Amino acid sequence: MTSPQAPALLEIANLRVSFATPAGTARAVDGLDLVVRSGETVGLVGESGCGKTVTALAILRLVDQGGHVAPGSQVRLEGRDLLALPVKEMQAVRGNHVALVFQEPASALNPVLTIGSQIAEAVRVHHRLRRRDAWRRAVEMLEAVGIPDAAERARHYPHQLSGGMRQRVLIAMALVCRPKLLIADEPTTALDVTIQAEILELIRSLQQQLGMAMLLITHNLGVVAETAERVYVMYAGQIVEEAQTGDLFAHPAHPYTEGLLGAVPSPDEPKQRLTAIAGQVPPATQWPSGCRFHPRCPWAWDRCRQETPPLLDAAAGHRARCWLVQEPERRGARP
Repeated sequence: MTSPQAPALLEIANLRVSFATPAGTARAVDGLDLVVRSGETVGLVGESGCGKTVTALAILRLVDQGGHVAPGSQVRLEGRDLLALPVKEMQAVRGNHVALVFQEPASALNPVLTIGSQIAEAVRVHHRLRRRDAWRRAVEMLEAVGIPDAAERARHYPHQLSGGMRQRVLIAMALVCRPKLLIADEPTTALDVTIQAEILELIRSLQQQLGMAMLLITHNLGVVAETAERVYVMYAGQIVEEAQTGDLFAHPAHPYTEGLLGAVPSPDEPKQRLTAIAGQVPPATQWPSGCRFHPRCPWAWDRCRQETPPLLDAAAGHRARCWLVQEPERRGARP
């Protein structure tokens, strides 16, 4: 468990990312604050479309040309504002100090290059190694992520590997330069349950060996429960709850978090009836007024529709963007 006094490695403040669309301006990320401490694993969870992946891309300044990071947004790595760095300095950060594992290996790997050459290229760019030494490092990294016959496999192309092996290659590529922060964006989504467990255990093991921090982006609360120390819950472009993982699971303070937990099957209660959250995430071009969750919330009342709640202290180290924190007697009452 990382100490709360550990220095902040990544600090995000008031991050706002928007996109121009035919339907209007989509505010994909809207005032997000987030901290990852050195050596810590932090989960960022929420439904598809809530802004999780856009957040990851914004950290590394990979938002495409249709996107716009608003002035006043801050993304600091060890005190350096990444959004203000010159292009060459930012290129030196990507893959070297901060690495990203994408959720889809098939699109992240170049199909016409061997996996060994793709891993070696990262080392040559950032560490200036000779071609032979970079290749040796690539093979060592493939061995570290559990690829059998690594020296031979390094000469294979992505299509010659299984989905699980391709995911291990992405992890090897991300970690070959020993980054301080790993951003893992849905790293096990396309894999079956058994391979998912192997990949998560591999990431945890390598994280401990390298002493790096991790921001784990996922919609899977089961993965968060096994991996993360702290959790941020994201909805409609905003953080709606943050807490230590155990506290969040034991005492969720936001109805959206309760809904997510209610949809997770319990191994202790195999016949438990799962509940779905009513409705859908609204489009980013039309966020609701007041609390953005109020159209789907069973406890919403007039204040929720009219006033936007800030993150309120529900307990020590536990905050939720919900008026129920101030008016708990409303819970269970007819709206």
